[in-house]
Amino acid sequence: MVPAPNIQTILFATDLGENARPIFRMAVSQARRYDARLMILNVVEPLGTTGTAIIANYLSGEAADKINRNGAREILEIMKQRLKSYSQDELSSFGLDWTPPLEILVATGNPSEVILDVAKKYTADLIVMGTSTRSFLGNTIMGTTARRVSRHSPIPVLLVPTGVQ
Repeated sequence: MVPAPNIQTILFATDLGENARPIFRMAVSQARRYDARLMILNVVEPLGTTGTAIIANYLSGEAADKINRNGAREILEIMKQRLKSYSQDELSSFGLDWTPPLEILVATGNPSEVILDVAKKYTADLIVMGTSTRSFLGNTIMGTTARRVSRHSPIPVLLVPTGVQ
């Protein structure tokens, strides 16, 4: 008989999109099943070169740097509060007598790279995320982040279908 996997830490990566609820519930279900800690991660992509150039054109270098630094810090804090509120609302809607220990993380960077880095840093045993499927000429294709994470992850990745958008 094959022993059950030893899953102690689950990383739930989310963009808090409209299809996040079933993915979150799957992550909670797995955390309950394995009595594991659940980490919730949202990755904010950095302002692109166009946005940075627009800010730089209208402001001095020092003012633009200050807006970029403070703005990024504010956005990360807002996202952390949104994740906290979202997870509390979702967990209370379950009506469960036990919920997994939660840790909320927000980072900035390339989503697939950050997800893999955070999984490694916190020694996650499982990554749970949505497929972000899209329809192209009637065929469903997997989102870029989900595809990259599942391809490059050294640990199991549970991809939860999010439906055609």
